[in-house]
Amino acid sequence: MAAAAVTVVVWASAFVAIRQVGHALSPAPMALVRLAVAAAALTVLVVLRQRRAPQVQPSRRSLLLIAVYAVLWLAGYTVALNAAERHVDAGTAALLVNLAPLLVAFGAGRLLGEGYPRQLFAGLVVALGGVALIAFGTAAHRDGAGVVLCLLAAVLYAAGVLVQKVALRRVDGLTAIWLGCVIGAAALLPWLPQLGEELRTAPAGAVLGAVYLGVFPTAIGFTSWAYALRRMDAGRLTATTYAVPAVSVLLSWLLLAEVPTGFGLLGGAICLIGVAISRRKGRLGSARSATLSEGG
Repeated sequence: MAAAAVTVVVWASAFVAIRQVGHALSPAPMALVRLAVAAAALTVLVVLRQRRAPQVQPSRRSLLLIAVYAVLWLAGYTVALNAAERHVDAGTAALLVNLAPLLVAFGAGRLLGEGYPRQLFAGLVVALGGVALIAFGTAAHRDGAGVVLCLLAAVLYAAGVLVQKVALRRVDGLTAIWLGCVIGAAALLPWLPQLGEELRTAPAGAVLGAVYLGVFPTAIGFTSWAYALRRMDAGRLTATTYAVPAVSVLLSWLLLAEVPTGFGLLGGAICLIGVAISRRKGRLGSARSATLSEGG
């Protein structure tokens, strides 16, 4: 849970940073610099760990799974979300993208044998209602392309989490995220010339913001996420990400002096209540056991 909490905070901060960087870097170049910085930071950690205790090399199957979620989630989702936020307001983007935890819960129940605990789904529905309130309280700006991109981002996010959960059965979290960032950055190399052009004219604050996105929300956030995902059900862990909109509202208030609306405050509180419901262990565990015993 400590790892999940770290992930929630740094992922929430990413929405604040993206708003500061998005005016200077296009969606794909921004994703490229983010993943490249993360890969460089994680390479240092991997080398230091390898010197202390050599690690077992991942199998071909594990490498294939890492490559799949790297392209789907680390690269594809990031580009789709960056592009979507140019067409829709932040509230609408949060609402549509946060369909992903529900997709993960359904997919994990069907494909990973996690079952369909009532407590989990009740918490997910409550939390999604909180996100809807946050979205209702923001300035409405949306078009068809933005909605499609947000839905695409949600699907890529959910698929990436499910594939990553399987990969983490045989690969440790640090190695999985490091290789994922390397592969994700490689997939975005066709946008390297455009990134070079945009960096030459980008203000220093935007460049520092992009570096921040690479080190904290990506390198640290995804590593702590992988640590938690290896030890928790995918559905239960993904439910905790509904706390991200609430924390993002708070950070925007503290760092950008953006006073949240009443809908934003109420929606954030409901998000946290939904996460709390989904995290209740007693009924969740018994429900999952009953489902599995029935062959679900």
